Amino acid sequence: MKNYKLLTPGPLTTTIAVKEEMLFDRCTWDHDYKEITQKIRAQLLEFAGATREEYTAVLMQGSGTFAVESVMTSTISQQDKVLIVTNGAYGERVVKMAQYIGLNFREYSVAYNEYPNEVEIRDILEEDQEITHIVMVHCETTTGILNPIDMISKLSKEYGKTLIIDAMSSFGGMEMNVPELGIDYLISSANKCIQGVPGFGFVIAKLEKLKACEGHARSLSLDLFDQWKKMDQYGKWRYTSPTHVVAAFSKAIDELVEEGGISARFTRYQNNNQILRERLEKVGIHAYISAEKQSPIITTFLFPNEQFNFVDFYSFVKERGYVIYPGKLTDVDTFRIGNIGEIYEEDIQELCNIIEEYMGVVAK
Repeated sequence: MKNYKLLTPGPLTTTIAVKEEMLFDRCTWDHDYKEITQKIRAQLLEFAGATREEYTAVLMQGSGTFAVESVMTSTISQQDKVLIVTNGAYGERVVKMAQYIGLNFREYSVAYNEYPNEVEIRDILEEDQEITHIVMVHCETTTGILNPIDMISKLSKEYGKTLIIDAMSSFGGMEMNVPELGIDYLISSANKCIQGVPGFGFVIAKLEKLKACEGHARSLSLDLFDQWKKMDQYGKWRYTSPTHVVAAFSKAIDELVEEGGISARFTRYQNNNQILRERLEKVGIHAYISAEKQSPIITTFLFPNEQFNFVDFYSFVKERGYVIYPGKLTDVDTFRIGNIGEIYEEDIQELCNIIEEYMGVVAK
């Protein structure tokens, strides 16, 4: 099988060292393995700027979506009402979760290329006094838009709401002080900006809020409170954990620290993104999201013309060593390119050369 680099928002390209951690079989009950779990939990809190006295980190088996659903099913009671802010498919997935769980919720939706409006959200909070929780996706990988976390944080504090942030594609790739932002539950995944592999998600939770959630969960396996209770006592997952993935993630954390931390990784991602946008713009491939709203994580690009064939384009790029992502919009034809993972400026430059070559060949 031909090797290639992933230019996707996770799974993503990992280092050889991260892959090598998965060559060793570990026992879930072993002390050394439980120490890995506790090391990860402590380091996640450090990345979040949080202390063990105020916050905790809970690891949850499954994809990032499992972790999001564990928060939704475990932290919002039948007496609560949640405002779900959406401008993309992943916010809409949270709405679907709320429907499945049977939560009392209200959706506030804006166009995929627009920010949520502060005045409109404020009006909703003034008018609907039943709302107790607010949920928003930070980086919507549907488009690559980076939603205004400071704004939603300010409103949540002002109105005394519990704040849930899906930071799946942003945590570890940009600085985020969870306590200062007043985030009660932040959710992310092993296979995103920390550059591990798929297999579990994690929740950075405010202890005061989490302790009040006992008995709320409508799911046994996704019960966030019970998962925390067991993990906090023994470093033990309640049910079989993805041991290889956990070890790989621990190594990925070490590599993040060695790179210079989150700020250094953000600089690399941002540089990748800027080069990509600028060079593709020159060959007539325009970004869907305006520059001031763009995250450094993933970029959505419009098809350059009506004759553009994505399947052909995808194959051309893949044959030359890179895999990109199809678009997720329904009203306009797009494709996406990620900047995260073990990807550096030389990779982005090479990719742009390949795309320029393709555009030149097609133009002829």
